[in-house]
Amino acid sequence: MSLSFLASLYIIGRPTGSHDSVLLVLYFTGAVLGWLVALPLLWQVPGRRPTETKFAAGFLLLGVATIAATAGLFALEYRLFYAQWHAPFLSRIWMFQFVFTSASAVYQFAVLGLPHYLPFGFGGLAAVAGLLAAHRR
Repeated sequence: MSLSFLASLYIIGRPTGSHDSVLLVLYFTGAVLGWLVALPLLWQVPGRRPTETKFAAGFLLLGVATIAATAGLFALEYRLFYAQWHAPFLSRIWMFQFVFTSASAVYQFAVLGLPHYLPFGFGGLAAVAGLLAAHRR
């Protein structure tokens, strides 16, 4: 997924500014965390299922887990930046600020971050899901 991010930046021309290296690490870490979450869930799909079902499960689980992990990391980074202006920890106002800051970050990632997965990340996801489906015969 980090290669998809790089390709999105340099081939398609979606510049992000001076934070490219930080975002590259963020996308890489999100992909690793997504893999670590999705793989145990994938092994719960019985091996006797058709290959298409295993492919679909792998595609869905890997895609959702990777996007969720990357969006979560983006929200944590966003929250760390804005924490200096928030109310004291665990106060009622702090909880509202935490929820709405995190929701804003996830929305911002959905709008600005997800396009970096297309079209290259989509192909990589399909290739890995296909390899996992073929491996589980």
